Amino acid sequence: MSLSANPALSIIIPASNEAGWIDACLKAVAASQGAAGEVVVVANGCTDDTAARARTHATSLAAAGFTLSVLETPAQGKPGALNTGDAAARYGVRVYLDADVTVSPLLMAQIAGALAVSTPCLAGGTPQVAPAHSTVTQAYARFWSQLPFVVQGCPAFGLYAVNAAGRKRWGEFPAIISDDTFVRLSFAPSERLRLPATYVWPMVEGFAALVRVRRRQDQGVAEVAQLFPHLPTNDDKIRPDTGWLLRQLVADPAAFLTYAVVTLAVRVGWRTQSGWGRGR
Repeated sequence: MSLSANPALSIIIPASNEAGWIDACLKAVAASQGAAGEVVVVANGCTDDTAARARTHATSLAAAGFTLSVLETPAQGKPGALNTGDAAARYGVRVYLDADVTVSPLLMAQIAGALAVSTPCLAGGTPQVAPAHSTVTQAYARFWSQLPFVVQGCPAFGLYAVNAAGRKRWGEFPAIISDDTFVRLSFAPSERLRLPATYVWPMVEGFAALVRVRRRQDQGVAEVAQLFPHLPTNDDKIRPDTGWLLRQLVADPAAFLTYAVVTLAVRVGWRTQSGWGRGR
């Protein structure tokens, strides 16, 4: 599909002290091919130079066909930042992009083409886990990246996009942990599109951080089920079976055992340092 046939995109990036990540995120968007629109960075209670760094990418984004707005707000949590970005966005197709994610050059054009429809639709790319530094995260990521949920369907973590009809499925983002789970389950499996273009999503380093983030992810899923009991009916139930687990154990026992131990630690309530848990 040509650029002229694609709808303009509003790319909303909530960013809370993301000075170490925002440059790579915006450079990747500026390298996009065949897409245009706007980028709205919501610097959410930042105490670092996230906003200043973001503004330095205005020229390169403009050359790629994107205007840039950087909104500095008091700390309001990620749902609040998403709502602020939505209120400022001008176009019907919305791309919600985490500040620590980098997109491949073709992903935005594929999103725009896939969402150029009148029926409600959610689209996302094919996720890839960024190379990890710690041995435990490397092993965990090897197993996790092979999970059927990740390999099949549209998992929507780190990046998801909806067309104008799809955005009408909800009003403001609710004050919940897992915005991606909430949005993904607002669409039936037949309404979710996994696109071939990739994006890179980082994972936290070390055992304690993995347990903390995994626990928060599980809490987020449970919270959505409790507050919005109709949404889990849209889960596509992509689960590993016994045969799949045995094959993974034989193929990569270190990865299998690392994932199992992290899962067990979450379930038995192993204590980690409290605080906000991110995907990385």
